[in-house]
Amino acid sequence: FSLLAPLTLAMGSPWWEQYEVRDTYLCPEWGRLVVERNDAQASLLSGRFRTTLFRENSELPGLRYTNELLRLVIRGDVMSLEQDSRRLECLRTDDA
Repeated sequence: FSLLAPLTLAMGSPWWEQYEVRDTYLCPEWGRLVVERNDAQASLLSGRFRTTLFRENSELPGLRYTNELLRLVIRGDVMSLEQDSRRLECLRTDDA
């Protein structure tokens, strides 16, 4: 069972979602992941696969996005992917 199992086939995010920020992260065992985000939602891209998550209002630190299966948390240069009791931490990079 994989943290990235909810990703659906896509070539990238649709133009109408108007993502303002695009960051690349290096993840152990997964390699490069791209996160495109705005104030309301984020897309997590891995190769030709993507999943959409929606902004979560929380008092906890970091930017939080979630869907029915996955939570994405961005704190500085660290992105965490959480699913059930599993957690994967990735570091932001300029050159993945």
